[in-house]
Amino acid sequence: MTRSRPRAVLWDVGNVIVRWDPRALYAKIFKEPADLDRFLSHVCTLDWHVEHDRGVSFADNAAPLIARFPEHAAEIRAWDERFDEMLSGPIPETVSVIEALAARETPQFALTNMPQSKWPIVQAKSPAHFGHFRDAVVSGDEGVIKPHRRIYEIVLERTGLAADDLLFIDDSAANIAAAAEMGFHTHHFTDPAALREAVASHGLL
Repeated sequence: MTRSRPRAVLWDVGNVIVRWDPRALYAKIFKEPADLDRFLSHVCTLDWHVEHDRGVSFADNAAPLIARFPEHAAEIRAWDERFDEMLSGPIPETVSVIEALAARETPQFALTNMPQSKWPIVQAKSPAHFGHFRDAVVSGDEGVIKPHRRIYEIVLERTGLAADDLLFIDDSAANIAAAAEMGFHTHHFTDPAALREAVASHGLL
């Protein structure tokens, strides 16, 4: 039996629509590359940050880390206070596809692992394009992150669509695999230049 084509797009946000990299901030703080690498691999790690995506507040998450690394208290707090400096703007190839889909009145949604308090900051980087989205499921609001099955179920409940109605685009292989297992159409975003052709291959452009 031939599988039906998707009729809506579900977008990841960080490094798919808007570039996010803690190095963009911490390269301004640490002048020596070795110090920068050490800080991001041993102090403010991505494993530490994922708790923000789950809904833990920056204050609560920072407190035990500052207790362990008091010499880095200011740098740890900068993760929250200067979060916008980790963002370096929208990815042109992606926003071009978002606009093309909007012109065709294709429903578009977002699913992002992100602290709830930072979602408005991220949206402000590309307000016109985020304005095309009918809804956004933000992990910090839901208390669950990709690739957990529950957050994909929340998407289906909120959109009223079936998994095979949606093309999910994400830069994480683990997130893509979890969505594919549930029946979503998927595209693993690794090359911005390949995005338009991938979306077109699903009959959406």
